[in-house]
Amino acid sequence: MLPFAVAKRTVPLLLLVLSACSGPQQQVRPDKPVDTPTLGEDAILMEDGYRLPLRHWLPTGKPHAVILALHGFNDYSNAFASTASYLRQHAIAMYAVDQRGFGESAQTGLWAGEARMQADLLTATRLLCHRYPDTPVYLMGESMGGAVILQSATALQASCAAGVILSAPAVWGWETMPWWQALALRMMAHIAPAMTVTGEGLDIRPSDNIDMLRALGRDPLVIKKTRIDAIYGLTDLMQSAHTHSIELRLPTLLLYGEQDEIITPAPICDMLENLGDLASTGWRMLLYPDGFHMLTRDLQAARVHGDIAAWLGDRTTRLPSGLEVGEDMPRLQALCK
Repeated sequence: MLPFAVAKRTVPLLLLVLSACSGPQQQVRPDKPVDTPTLGEDAILMEDGYRLPLRHWLPTGKPHAVILALHGFNDYSNAFASTASYLRQHAIAMYAVDQRGFGESAQTGLWAGEARMQADLLTATRLLCHRYPDTPVYLMGESMGGAVILQSATALQASCAAGVILSAPAVWGWETMPWWQALALRMMAHIAPAMTVTGEGLDIRPSDNIDMLRALGRDPLVIKKTRIDAIYGLTDLMQSAHTHSIELRLPTLLLYGEQDEIITPAPICDMLENLGDLASTGWRMLLYPDGFHMLTRDLQAARVHGDIAAWLGDRTTRLPSGLEVGEDMPRLQALCK
């Protein structure tokens, strides 16, 4: 806490500075409403006229399950290419969108806002259910994508979604962020919202798959320089995801790696503590000792893919990796000590 004398001078100055600034910016919604949202071959046209780029991987013949996948922060739909290639061999179809502000979407780099991201998720889910009326539609979110799903938990209860797969969901919000980081982010988001930062110099490994990381570095659709107000918006989203996670009562498969340096154990463990007994909530959790943040693209991704396919085939079956925390609770207790 600041000494009283310093705070007495500093707080009014901060308020004056913040009031003179424009504050965090968000995308401007297109003024091109359509009568009916449309699921096309390469895009989903939303009700406000915004076009969400779309990739899909379809098996031969009728799928026994369909996944709508949401990527992580600064990434885009191609993040699921390897996962989808595996799953379609098991008669599972995958559709993945570039969320607003990412990949090939419009106004790249600008944050769209929680409400808009939730509305896009619900619309896309409804359209896929309409296309596949006799096939269960699941939602899969990696990191930020998982946060979008979690903050939409209440609305999803009334949706047609059959279940949820969360891969290292981003629940590292304001409550779990060190106070000095939160203060700095709030200040910068109001003083210099358009300033960009990179991850250079941070000693953080998102994956042990170096070839994959180098490919991402060469990919022009992966955002390398991030606006401060986009990070601010992401933090709001993560806080909302953490708060609303307890409301998700759909069958849920939670995937987490013990080597995750992006979403560290503390917020995950706090979320689990709030949930209480996983079995009573319909959640199952897999904890991978060698897993990093990008679980489905790590060197041990095949094991993760196998667990996802098995769960989609039978949500009550024993999962092939044998790494479910219900079978090895001491590992989870060690993670959360």
